[in-house]
Amino acid sequence: MSDNRMENNRVNVTGKICSGFRYSHQVFGEKFYMADISISRESGYADIIPLMLSDRILDVRQDYTGSMVNVTGQFRSYNRHEEGKSRLVLSVFVQEAEFLEEEPGKDRENNRISLEGFVCKEPVYRKTPLGREIADILLAVNRAYGKSDYIPCIAWGRNARLAGRLEVGMAVKMQGRIQSREYVKWLPEGKPESRVAYEVSVSMMEPEAGGDEP
Repeated sequence: MSDNRMENNRVNVTGKICSGFRYSHQVFGEKFYMADISISRESGYADIIPLMLSDRILDVRQDYTGSMVNVTGQFRSYNRHEEGKSRLVLSVFVQEAEFLEEEPGKDRENNRISLEGFVCKEPVYRKTPLGREIADILLAVNRAYGKSDYIPCIAWGRNARLAGRLEVGMAVKMQGRIQSREYVKWLPEGKPESRVAYEVSVSMMEPEAGGDEP
């Protein structure tokens, strides 16, 4: 496609920018920066999601902290190598950004993602101590130029039961929201380290006909 967009990975989020810009990398003279956006849930909790954007979209020298913005783009991943290990890093790759004068009404969804990809790891189905069904899925979503993004997804209830029956290579459509989740990683020396994981909380999942990736 001429604007390098693929319809198998679509994100639209609205929230407040809650950090300054941090330099990330440069590609063919185009500089990319990271910033964080705070997206409120109905429960009152806020997901803090990293954005990656070009300095051609926004003037990164400005301080936009506290500004309400609507962003469209894709949920992307890359492997960052740290201390001999590979770590999956996720962010919303911004294609368009629009500043809003005020916070949108409660009837407007402020965190939406649609994905079409392939199951690339055997899903893990389990039950919580309270009996709630849950499943973890790793979805490979094709990108332009032969690349793929690997997106962790979490499903509940009947979606979790369906996920438990999926096989590696099956094609799946998903809809949901991007969420952040804090957890504790125990380091080899026995010290705890607080980390944040990003994943898609699935609200709709549908296996596609023709299942396996060619």
